[in-house]
This record gives sequence, structure tokens and C-alpha cells, in this order.
Amino acid sequence: MRPLGDPFEDIVAGRPAVIPQGGQWLLGSRMLTKEAAFPAHEREAFGLVGLLPDHVLSIEQQVALELGHIRVKDDPLERYIGLAALQDRNATLFYRLLAEHLDEFLPIVYTPTVGRACQEYSHIIRRTRGTWITPRDVGRIPQLLRQGPFPDVRLIVVTDSERILGLGDLGAGGMAIPIGKLALYTAAGGIHPSLTLPVTLDVGTDNRRLLDDPLYLGVRAPRLRGPRYAELLEAFVTGVQEVWPGCVIQLEDFKQANALGLLDRYRGRAPLFNDDIQGTAAVVVAGVLASERITGRAPAEERVLIVGAGAAGIGIARLLRAAEVSEDLVALVDSRGLVHAGRSDLDVWKREVAVAAPGPTEGVDLLSVIRSWRPTVLLGATGMAGTFTREVIEAVVAGMGPDERPVIMPLSNPDSAAEARAADVIAWSAGRALVATGSPSAAVPWADGLREIGQANNAFVFPGVGLGAVVAEARTITDRMFLLAARSLADAVPDERLAVGALYPALSSIRDVSRDIAVTVVEEAVTSGLAGAVGRDAAFDPAAAVDAATWWPDYVPYTRA
Repeated sequence: MRPLGDPFEDIVAGRPAVIPQGGQWLLGSRMLTKEAAFPAHEREAFGLVGLLPDHVLSIEQQVALELGHIRVKDDPLERYIGLAALQDRNATLFYRLLAEHLDEFLPIVYTPTVGRACQEYSHIIRRTRGTWITPRDVGRIPQLLRQGPFPDVRLIVVTDSERILGLGDLGAGGMAIPIGKLALYTAAGGIHPSLTLPVTLDVGTDNRRLLDDPLYLGVRAPRLRGPRYAELLEAFVTGVQEVWPGCVIQLEDFKQANALGLLDRYRGRAPLFNDDIQGTAAVVVAGVLASERITGRAPAEERVLIVGAGAAGIGIARLLRAAEVSEDLVALVDSRGLVHAGRSDLDVWKREVAVAAPGPTEGVDLLSVIRSWRPTVLLGATGMAGTFTREVIEAVVAGMGPDERPVIMPLSNPDSAAEARAADVIAWSAGRALVATGSPSAAVPWADGLREIGQANNAFVFPGVGLGAVVAEARTITDRMFLLAARSLADAVPDERLAVGALYPALSSIRDVSRDIAVTVVEEAVTSGLAGAVGRDAAFDPAAAVDAATWWPDYVPYTRA
């Protein structure tokens, strides 16, 4: 990976950094300030004496103070606002706090609380961040990108906000999603924030509640569609590669047809991926692979039923087939029943994953399909709360042998959109189901002890994939990279977690998981000939390169330029 440039190359390496300015500029620079942690000699050198109280704090003491500030807030949205204020004020301290307490604050900066933040964005925003692009900007996107805060961006998360979680079209409020994702790229993956940029393509909204809100900050027009929308996306992808050649682009929360279409159109032209499609798929496949250490089944023996044939469901089906689950044993159900080749109403993406024949029944209800299909794995990607009823769970169990254990994952989030609660799934399956959920779930008491519920959280995958792609300077991000990421995540689940029913590692291990995935992605990029200049260096060490690129949030000594 090419150097970051001054002063961030030294900061990431933990070396003393040369800083060009002092005084209020340095104190107010969110990327460089240490606030009360500036030592006495740096206060003298940078003209900070008199601008700070006398006592010098360590970063550990600052973290303890900020934890007190955040934990006193009862409302998760208020905690989100407090953490956002810290990120705006002192980035190093924010990322240190988040990295050390990911299990506590990931549900705040990411799902489920970030959904509320998107809904209330125009009312809670304190300081703008990232780049906003509207249809009026189609001819000047490179200019807007160059006006951003950092000159050498290597990774962008971009959304058009049409399908935010299970909440739908949230217009300009969707910016909270790229901001949250990039916070995790740094806290969980170690990518320095100076290499990242959140982007919102504000193409209007069809959400009447937002359009009627006098304080709504986004474009007040119906959502842009058709040729002008396609023109804007073409200008965006082209503009990014013009300004920052090789910059990784993560597509986020685009609606199904746009999500799949844009991925297929641009993945060969830029290092681009869609986390809702490929990241979700990798996490789910990892959970299935990990479960096989409990069930004893091989991938070729699984019968997988995916309820929900949107972008996530199609992505999961694609990767399951790549993971050696027979394509005849991976089926999807949409609102009209089993997705099979005999249906005339399927779009091009559903046709790709349709099973060859409908089986004994073509019933549109989920129960009929389950009784016919007899799945060993049931996955929910519907965004519709309550889809997995007691009858559904009991039908899955009834279709299996007496000693077999089904894998059941209600993946939709936030909690209000989940197909079922973990406690209900375990109870309705008489304790046989291995359960993972999309949102955090509490452990479930059962006769054999507490059942830990692993979270099928994309945060286990995308930080490592993004870091690996950046380090390798990958020209393309392939499905095989996501399959390898899934296998790496499955291998990371310790035996003691499996023993209590958890199909994923603890969130506290996420930096180690991300590091291993990043190394795997770099190795694959080099092996497949998709790496940049680093791939031509015979002495290149993927693990050492990933470690060198990984930032641990801490202060380094400063000297005055």
C-alpha cells in the first residue's frame, strides 16, 4: 500500500509526527487534537499554554471520562448524538473508545440505533460530514470530491438512501449509514479515517413525512429515477476513479434492482462491492459453515430455504452455491411462493437463482414450501416482523430427523423488522434450533443452560474485506474474496462459543477477525493477479502489509514544523 502522506503515515506507524500549525488550529483539529492530553512540552511548543486547564490527562483517563458522559444517557439515540459529538471533536479519542468497547457501542453507531438516527437526521445533526451529491452536480462531481477533507481517499461508502435497513426511503438521513460503516472500518478494521469518505447521493425522496417536514435538509423533490439516475451513478463512479484511481467503493442501502444492477454493471470497472448483497452473504455463509461443526452436516448435505428474494437473499443464494451447497438445494421464497424456473414473473436476478422445478406443491404460503422443501437451514431476509411464526418453526423441525438440528436465522434488522425473536425460535423448536440474528439478542435460558445468540453482523466481514482491498490495491473485489472471508470468519468461531450455541465470535474479537480476513483478501488478490504494484514484489508479505496499514487509535509525540 502506498504511503499515507504527512502526518498520517507517521501517526499510523506510531512514530513522532511533524505538525505544521499550533494554537487554536491544532486544538480544534478533530484529526490531530489531543485536548487535555497534550503534554507540557507540546503545549509550550504549539502555543497551547493558557488554552487548556493545567492538568494533563492520559488517553485512558479521557476514555474513562467519555464513557461516563455516554453511559449516563438512557436513550440510545442520545448516546448516538453524544458519540457523534465526540467524533466531531476528537477523532482519536472517539475511535479509541469505540475500539475498546465495540460490544457496547456497535449497536449505537450501527444497527439498530443508527436506524433511528437516519429517521431523525435533520433534527439531530450537529456538524455535517462527508460529501453530498445531488442531481444538479452531475457535471462537477470530481470538483466536489476534491473539496472534501482529505486529499487521498482510498475507501468510500456511498448510499442513495432508498432502502435503509428495514426502514425504507429515508432521503438525506441515510448519510448516517456511511458514517457509521466507516466508523467501523476504523474501529474494527484499523483503516485510518483520513483514507475514508462517506457520500450520499441525495436524489430526492418519496417519503412524504420527510417532504412535509419544514426542517428536512435534503432535496425536496420526488426520488430521481430512470436515465437521469443512471447518468448520475455513471458520473459518480467515473468521477471517483478520476480523482482517486483505485479507490474502493462500497455501495450501501440501494434498493434491490439498483443494488444488483449497479453491482453487476460496475464491479469490473472499479474495486466496488455491495455490502448488503456480498457482505451479508459472507456473514450468513460463515454462520452455516460454523454450524456444521455442531450438526456434522457437510455443505453438500444442507437444504437451504431463504425467505425473501431481494438483493440480500439473492446474494446469499449466490455465495451458498459457491460454498459447495448444491444449487438444487438452495431455494428462495418471495411473496408469490417458491422461486422456480417455471414462473413467468421473475426478473433476471431471480431467474439466476431459481430452482429448476417447484416440487410437489406450488403453494404461495411459506408453510407449504417448508413442508415440501424440508430445509435444514431457514434464513429470513424479508424485513417483515413475525414472518417466522410458531407453525413455521415447528414445520422446519418436523421435516428433520429426531436428532437433527436446524439452523434458523431471522436476519432482518432493526429488531422491529426481525422475522422472529431468538427466544421464541428456541422455544418453538423445543431447543433444537441453532439460532443467529441480524440484531443483537440476549442469551436465552434453556434446560441445558444459557444459549448464546450469535449476531450475523456484517461488521465481521466488510472491515476486513475493505482493508485487504486497500492494502492490496485490488483492481476488482471478487465473490471468491467474500467466500474466503466467510470461511475465515467460520474458522474464527471458538469451540466454547459453539458449545453454547453461538454461531459467531464475540464482538470483542472483531479486530482479530478483520485482520485475518484482510490478510486472506490480500493473498487472494495477489494469487489471482488482481493486486496492484504490491503484487509484483516477490518479497511482499501480506500479513506484514496488513499489520503496517492497521491503525490503533493512540496519540503520538508531536514536533513543530
